[in-house]
Amino acid sequence: MDTTETALVRSGRSHPAQPDGGIEGYRAKRTLPVRVEFARQLRRRRTRLTLGFLVVLPVLLLLSFEIGDAVGRGRTFADMATESGLNFTAFTLFASTGFLLVVVVALFFGDTVASEASWSSLKYLLAAPVPRVRLLRQKAIVAGLLSIFGLVLLTAISLGVGVLWYGAGNMVTTTGESVPFGSGLASLAAATAYLAVHLTWIAGLALWLSVSTDAPLGAVGGAVVVSILSEILDQINALGSLRTYLPTHYSTAYADLLGADVDWTEVTHGAFSALTYATLFTALAIWRFQRKDITS
Repeated sequence: MDTTETALVRSGRSHPAQPDGGIEGYRAKRTLPVRVEFARQLRRRRTRLTLGFLVVLPVLLLLSFEIGDAVGRGRTFADMATESGLNFTAFTLFASTGFLLVVVVALFFGDTVASEASWSSLKYLLAAPVPRVRLLRQKAIVAGLLSIFGLVLLTAISLGVGVLWYGAGNMVTTTGESVPFGSGLASLAAATAYLAVHLTWIAGLALWLSVSTDAPLGAVGGAVVVSILSEILDQINALGSLRTYLPTHYSTAYADLLGADVDWTEVTHGAFSALTYATLFTALAIWRFQRKDITS
């Protein structure tokens, strides 16, 4: 009999156990609220530095264009980034898709459980007790909210900086078409939404790695390395149609949304691919975490 039970017996009171084994008053659904975990993550230095960098990046890109040589421009989003605020925002998204946003999402998801294990606080959270599936779900929800906030923040700051410096003109596409500001704004919103869906595969992978190791850097770095390898393999034309099965093959499919005539084909394939990988990796994360022996 532990000290709590002894005290209850001596005081003449008893707290009968509930069907789930918990004492009276315990509710598993009330453990680790999202608001508490969200506030806890916002107080972390890595969260503030990451979000801060996403705010500074558009300014750095703007300075690069102003300092650099503007001669010899072609027909890519990089070449036409200074045409308008919409073009500048589109370029920022393209420049961030392949690596920066991958690192941000991998950081928020890969650091979820692995950091608790490295701090030796995971066993105390589970002893609270917070059910394992709930703990993983709550942390994934908070990581998802931070990732979406970071993506929207990057788009919003880029648009603000671009419009302030280059004006609210029409978006000029790579084919030379001119898209009105209102339609271009809607296209950028759709592109941002697609990016949020596409990055779910990185979120699922990082979450799986996070429950498989006690080293946060290993989980984050592992997800980033897989993304880089997928990007490299996608450049090998000899693989033919096999490249469409790579998780990064449709990473820039949102380019089809940034024109006068929107084509949803690649976007649909990309969303399906990302969600399929995300579901698989998330299922593996749940399976692994439920069976993991917490020793740290």
